[in-house]
Amino acid sequence: MPETIAVLATLDTKGAEAAFIRDRLAALGSRSLLVDVGVVGEPTVEPDIARADVAEAGGTTIEALLAAPTREAAAPVMAEGATAILKQRLERGELHGVLGLGGLQGTALATGVMRALPYGLPKVMVSTVASGDTSSYVDIKDVTMMFSVSDILGLNAFSRRIFANAAGAVHGMARVEASREHHVTHDKPVIGMSNLGVLTRGAQKAIEYFEAAGYEVIVFHAVGSGGRAMEQMMKEGLLDGVFDYALGEIADEHFEGLRAGGPERLTVAGKLGIPQVICPGGAEHLGVLVDPPNTVPERYAKHRHVFHNPVVFVPRLGPGEMAELAADIADRLQHTRGQAVFMMPLGGTGSYAMEGGPLRDPEADRAFFETLGKLLPSTVDVVRRDTHAEDPAFVRECVDRLVAMVDSARASASSHSDS
Repeated sequence: MPETIAVLATLDTKGAEAAFIRDRLAALGSRSLLVDVGVVGEPTVEPDIARADVAEAGGTTIEALLAAPTREAAAPVMAEGATAILKQRLERGELHGVLGLGGLQGTALATGVMRALPYGLPKVMVSTVASGDTSSYVDIKDVTMMFSVSDILGLNAFSRRIFANAAGAVHGMARVEASREHHVTHDKPVIGMSNLGVLTRGAQKAIEYFEAAGYEVIVFHAVGSGGRAMEQMMKEGLLDGVFDYALGEIADEHFEGLRAGGPERLTVAGKLGIPQVICPGGAEHLGVLVDPPNTVPERYAKHRHVFHNPVVFVPRLGPGEMAELAADIADRLQHTRGQAVFMMPLGGTGSYAMEGGPLRDPEADRAFFETLGKLLPSTVDVVRRDTHAEDPAFVRECVDRLVAMVDSARASASSHSDS
């Protein structure tokens, strides 16, 4: 049976382009599903999902949108409707990929739909704005952005090649056997692990230990988007356990650094009851963008510091700031249920902070760990070790504790399903 690719476009202005992609997909052996997300103009090609159906799925009628048509009012409705329709198709096994066409408005709408769909489903966005900052369009989902180079306004020798490449890309992705599933599947237990450069040696050891125990590990670079992606995967049921090894995203969220992980960071595993082992790796310093390069911001003139690179300034947090950060971390864990262990490496939270490191500050570390000890909820077990975060023995204990919790949770779930 051929793969079905949804093509999201405003068919009043991009009908010819959508029809060309439909024909290219058919030539490749895929079936297209043209979804009209336009509102004002009449479609110039016959859609498979009409704009009226999209509007209705979005909670209104096309007539209501046309009564006083504005992009601000129409776009959220059409995005919601297209999302609902594609999710239904996906659940029925009738969707294997999504391709979008658009400029500023179309890109925002189509990628909004894509971000609501599961990881692993192929998502290709052909966009006039794909050469700039695409973070707001991609966010933490696996959206592939493809720069159209020319405006998406009519077919010509150049644009046909671009659209043909896009059709080939999404067709090829959909042909991958794993993408036939509605979501990422796995045979082995899967651990989500956060990491920073100051913890890489320890992270490599953790992967080695998890794999020896029969586990797989998905590592997330804890620079804001990484931690949020890890927590989205928790929500989608893709992770069996969490080794939250790096909490620099909490420090940067609290003190307005560049790795800020958002207000939800460090709360999801606890709310869902997913087994987790937490280590505050990299929490003792911030990442701060500076311009011009290699300059020290006045705010941090009296702080110990290093430069991660010429434009990323790294100040060490002092005792008062570390205590303040500890209170924030503890507050995020207050609602934790299920199994959770907080591992405290009293000898340093990363290579910058351990003995001999450029940001070593035992007084600040002491204020941090003492405050955590006082404020962490009783639902979180606290383990103190007189070593640093990259010590292989410390990492081994983190892994062993998490493996034991996940194995126990899986055994309990299995016994319940058998009874």
